[in-house]
Amino acid sequence: ITVTFSFSTSPNCFQTSAHKWDPGEGDRWGSNGFPLLLAGRLDDLRSRLCSRMSFGTAGLRAPMGAGFNRINDLTIIQSTQGLFSYLSRYFPDFSSRGLVVGFDTRGHEESGCSSQRLAKLTAAVMLSRDVPVHLFSTFVPTPYVPYAVKKLGATAGVMITASHNPKEDNGYKVYWCNGAQIASPHDKEILRSIEEQLEPWSASCWEEELVEKCSLRTDPLTQINSCYMDELTSLCFHRDLNSSCSLKFVHSSFHGVGHVFVQQAFQTFGFTPPIPVPEQKDPDPNFPSVRCPNPEEGESVLELSLLLAERENAQIVLATDPDADRLAVAERSDSGWKVFTGNELAALLGWWMFFNWKENNSNPGDIQGVYMLATTVSSKILKAFARAEGFHFEETLPGFKWIGNRIHELSKTGNKVIFSFEESIGFLCGSMVPEKDGVSSAVVVAEMASYLHNKNLSLNQQLHNIYQTYGYHISKTSYIVCNHPPTIQRIFSRIRNFDSEGSYPKTCGGAQIIHVRDVTTGYDSSQPDLRSVLPVSRSSQMITFTLQNGVVATLRTSGTEPKIKYYTEFCAAPGKSDVTTLEEELKKVTTALLDEFLEPEKNNLIRRFV
Repeated sequence: ITVTFSFSTSPNCFQTSAHKWDPGEGDRWGSNGFPLLLAGRLDDLRSRLCSRMSFGTAGLRAPMGAGFNRINDLTIIQSTQGLFSYLSRYFPDFSSRGLVVGFDTRGHEESGCSSQRLAKLTAAVMLSRDVPVHLFSTFVPTPYVPYAVKKLGATAGVMITASHNPKEDNGYKVYWCNGAQIASPHDKEILRSIEEQLEPWSASCWEEELVEKCSLRTDPLTQINSCYMDELTSLCFHRDLNSSCSLKFVHSSFHGVGHVFVQQAFQTFGFTPPIPVPEQKDPDPNFPSVRCPNPEEGESVLELSLLLAERENAQIVLATDPDADRLAVAERSDSGWKVFTGNELAALLGWWMFFNWKENNSNPGDIQGVYMLATTVSSKILKAFARAEGFHFEETLPGFKWIGNRIHELSKTGNKVIFSFEESIGFLCGSMVPEKDGVSSAVVVAEMASYLHNKNLSLNQQLHNIYQTYGYHISKTSYIVCNHPPTIQRIFSRIRNFDSEGSYPKTCGGAQIIHVRDVTTGYDSSQPDLRSVLPVSRSSQMITFTLQNGVVATLRTSGTEPKIKYYTEFCAAPGKSDVTTLEEELKKVTTALLDEFLEPEKNNLIRRFV
């Protein structure tokens, strides 16, 4: 691979066609203030310039900075040119329907990159080709973009966000005309179109001011926010109780977009707005009060929220991640704080949505059109609900794009999806937007807590009531970090050839493995033809083991981070309520899954310690 560099006449700067950097920017670009090339950091240069980003489970996502595998002005312009090329071929009416563009609060001082600037450049590329753009005038929650795509009839949408990733990252999330994240073959075709459109078309593509002066740009903020809040009332079942609720709620938006929108959602439901965490309610791309802006990490990153709740005598803490598509919940009890896992919250929300559906539907036959969805690495508790209650449950591959597209398919045949989730605290109550939604989930949890409080029940007490009725589902979800892709390939190759070639492990923690499903290769030992029912996903690694003792265990690679994630769950039958025994058995299997299959020490993997 040949990479050509150009230098200005000044020895103090290094240029490409897209960027110019001054050595004063420091070690981000080169050692002791010298450019990477002069500093001899060739591996860093190769990483930045000799590969390109590809669409993962959440579109494009990478650190902000210089290089073709980074998020910056040039790569966003290239991506948008490719998107334009594909959409214009696919939609004959693209030039009238246009594109929705939104952004979060991220920014990067070293490179001058920000979500707002990148959103404006995305719009500028489209406007330079006379395509109308619905560009939000301020930051919005990620679900607002797919909601606007459907509401405005646009061909697609782009959200500039890296969700809960570290502050250095940003991303380019693409939604199709049905409001769901893009899936195959669109992702591959867009990527191919990007590679065919690498040279910026004109100076207009760099002109972010174009959005202020072009008549084809509109701001959908007022309309979409109003429609969203109006439609949100379809999830409000007990407004009379909400207005007199004595519970107090605390909310953290993790320095992101959520504060204003969660406050409005509470008012829409008749609640007094939650108490905001003052240090975290205003946008700040540096996320100064948290070591990582991911509420999924649990109590360690909810510290300020829990302290405020104790001072204010609040019972419930709600935390939305920086782009407000995920939700964490904690509840205070006499014994301390209970931070719910994504699977536990799903048990509560799934129960709540079906409870209210039954209350509002008197015809028993209607249940044949009711569905709940979950990703395959998530808890099987909804499956237990469906088995007992008679509605339909389906699993999808990991990633909400699969859920969103399935919601669209089911709605076309007159079916109704009343709840969906992924274990990584991503929930969707109802189906008003085919994407996980932290804003609506937050206020639905508040109403559920208010209703249960009126019955002298806490969320945690109701969770145990659910498990007593449908069977305890105890799960463990975590990850190990692996920064060396060949090691990941070697680990999974060993699992597929464990005792001999083509032989998977037969036991885990002393328990017999009765089924193996390998979505990467399409193998499933539980099927008569040995073929996986779920789509084959060769771009990532995922193997699921079903054990004779009732444990289901999955290993998979992350689509956005250098992680191997693991998921284990003990799915007990109703009435089997010796929780301590279940937890001990699950711990035993989980430990074996890591030690026997991943071999962390041998492979220099970094365990997660929280």
